[in-house]
Amino acid sequence: MQDLRGKTVLLTGASTGLGPHIARRLHQAGAKFVLSARNEPALQKLAKEIGESRVVVADLTKAGEPERLAKEAGDVDVLVANAGVPISGRLAELAVDEIDRAIAVNLRAGMILAHALAPAMVKRKEGHIVFMSSIAGKIPAAGVTVYNATKFGIRGFGLALREELWGTGVGVSVVCPTFVSEAGMWAETGLKADPMAGEVSPKRVADAVWIAIVKNRGEIDVMPIQLKATLKIMGVAPGLFASIARSTGGTQANEELGERQKHKR
Repeated sequence: MQDLRGKTVLLTGASTGLGPHIARRLHQAGAKFVLSARNEPALQKLAKEIGESRVVVADLTKAGEPERLAKEAGDVDVLVANAGVPISGRLAELAVDEIDRAIAVNLRAGMILAHALAPAMVKRKEGHIVFMSSIAGKIPAAGVTVYNATKFGIRGFGLALREELWGTGVGVSVVCPTFVSEAGMWAETGLKADPMAGEVSPKRVADAVWIAIVKNRGEIDVMPIQLKATLKIMGVAPGLFASIARSTGGTQANEELGERQKHKR
């Protein structure tokens, strides 16, 4: 889909974090919107700012909400499954409802929305679906096991769906940012990322979403070059990579993140 002018985008997680940045970037390209999240005042404010937008409030943690959202959104040209929730901490210390919530928002919602919306795109022989994954969808780490699982899951689902829809006119992309500064879950912790992992701006992530759609890119990693090189090492020597990660204190950093998020729950 090389031209977004006049196209309708369903954007989940639109009210905060990366959502407004993605909306503004795609609006610059001429897109219209169905904006969705739980925070109606923030959605209405964004809709007023960018114009040509409908608001559909939805809580994707609740059963039936992704299905209702898809129905109310109607025929859309692009789905950007951006909604996500953080979950950090050792597995044994997490409550089952916390695990269920993360799976519902980070993984199941995107799958159900694609299931509902893709058939109409295929029928029209045009459309695009973007799934927001993460560096956590590429690198396993102690202390974020459930978050890893959801981000590995949505990444795998998106890449497989791309193959399934190949040749139909419907593109599928996965965007994998490293830690994002200034906005979103990581920025809210107040922590600083390890220099190897680095941080990227919300603008870089929003630009990546636009590129993924208009250039039909299967996967875009939004991260410093040194981290991309590290991922190549992990691909050929995963055991060595895991040993280095342990020795550099990655587990301790994730436990600190878990503690900070626990106080917000």
